[in-house]
Amino acid sequence: MGSLFYFKKLSTCQGETGYRSLKDILIMKEVKILAIGDMVGKAGRRAIGNKLQTMVERERIEFVIANGENSAGGLSMTPEITREIFSYGVNVITSGNHVWGNNDILQIIDSEPNLIRPANYPPDVPGKGYCLGNIKGTKICVINLMGRVMMNPMDCPFRKFDEIYKIVKDQADIIVVDFHAETTSEKQAFGWYVDGRASAVFGTHTHVQTADERLLHNGTGYITDIGMTGSLDSVIGMIKERSIRFFLTQTRVKFEPADDNPWLNGIIFKINDSGKTVSMTRVQEKG
Repeated sequence: MGSLFYFKKLSTCQGETGYRSLKDILIMKEVKILAIGDMVGKAGRRAIGNKLQTMVERERIEFVIANGENSAGGLSMTPEITREIFSYGVNVITSGNHVWGNNDILQIIDSEPNLIRPANYPPDVPGKGYCLGNIKGTKICVINLMGRVMMNPMDCPFRKFDEIYKIVKDQADIIVVDFHAETTSEKQAFGWYVDGRASAVFGTHTHVQTADERLLHNGTGYITDIGMTGSLDSVIGMIKERSIRFFLTQTRVKFEPADDNPWLNGIIFKINDSGKTVSMTRVQEKG
């Protein structure tokens, strides 16, 4: 079966004070950023290895962010797998509540500048919650935050964004946030809270891509969840028979990542030089 590609594009050329002139649109610099949803196990890594470069060339992607917290065995990360993901062309790896699933990640989490964990972990936790990059002269800041509803006890992600924004607002032209959270309400509330300050907010963690991408009133591109990169024939990335057994018996089951039929899920943001999202394209591509 050949490669399948699905997308939905949402776009506008309307500014905060009305439609821009054609001259303004023609001279405006725009960059394309691809955010890839939680990669689960070998299937997720294989999908990225097989499809990312082709997608980058076809869609003219200039910067790639990927959530890697489930990339090793479905519940963790390792130094070797982190380097593998970077080798495929990913620029920044974000994470979430499973970042500490394998202690080996402690070997590199302080030294690898483009590997980040949620910024709202308590003080003195290893690693960092944001990083700065450059896209042909355009400065980008990627921030990783984690929600608190039905999640681990964490510092407030809303206030932590405020802290980081004060630091980076004069250093970055574009600010992108991976908001790793369980509930739609918390993600939507955060999107509205940072509207006009963050260029884009994408949700991760639930492993199911939502169809609610939209441009918020002050120029922030928002989507509740960009989905999972891993086996489509699974239960949120895990072997489906084991998940079914758990729900039937309510007994202890060892969950392991499924390996069949890998797909890459994510979203492409097109962001202008004012730090506003002008279009969004959801991605679901067979890997």
